[in-house]
Amino acid sequence: MKENQAPLIMASQGEEAVVTREDILKLMKARDEIDEKIVALGGILESNRVGMTEPLVDQEGYPRNDIDVYQVRHARHKIICFQNDYKALTKRIDSSLAKYHQRLKDQGTSGTPMAMEVDSPTSEVVLSPIAKVNLVSEGSPAFHAGLKVDDVVLSFGSLDSTNFTELSQIGSLVQRSVGSMVSVKVKRNVQTVKLALIPGPWSGRGLLGCNIIPYDAIDR
Repeated sequence: MKENQAPLIMASQGEEAVVTREDILKLMKARDEIDEKIVALGGILESNRVGMTEPLVDQEGYPRNDIDVYQVRHARHKIICFQNDYKALTKRIDSSLAKYHQRLKDQGTSGTPMAMEVDSPTSEVVLSPIAKVNLVSEGSPAFHAGLKVDDVVLSFGSLDSTNFTELSQIGSLVQRSVGSMVSVKVKRNVQTVKLALIPGPWSGRGLLGCNIIPYDAIDR
């Protein structure tokens, strides 16, 4: 093999280390693990019936006696830390994917595009629809994320057909994710599309600017 035909996993002298498919999959796995931790911590907030922004003191400035203040404060702090880690890993994944694709293009290496493998499930579990979008307001976070009316939701963050039971779960996840990216996978006609949604205040109502209904409620 000639020097200019080195394998993809080899780095030329003076170059930064070459990003491999395995590197990217490891980053994605680490990000999924962080997402699971955020969900678990969110359960602590749910059990105390609070989100990320409610005050922890009463009107007189004393710690609230209807919640576990220490537990909630600790959970909020950890969620913020994990959300920052999640954002950082997402940037690394995007950067690594760009480098991976560019190297394949430069070297003329054939093979399945990494983006295809990223969007493919890592197990044999086939996700069933959990909800459907029937309204998207222009200028809203959902609008900018690319959600469209009639999109069938396959997963919303860590929620999918294996653990989804009611719409309130999406509401809770959105409350915990203000300002952070939520990965949403939808089925649009015959295509599966992966979107990045960032819930947050906008000129309209709510944090998403869309209306989602349970898929089971649809008259098909």
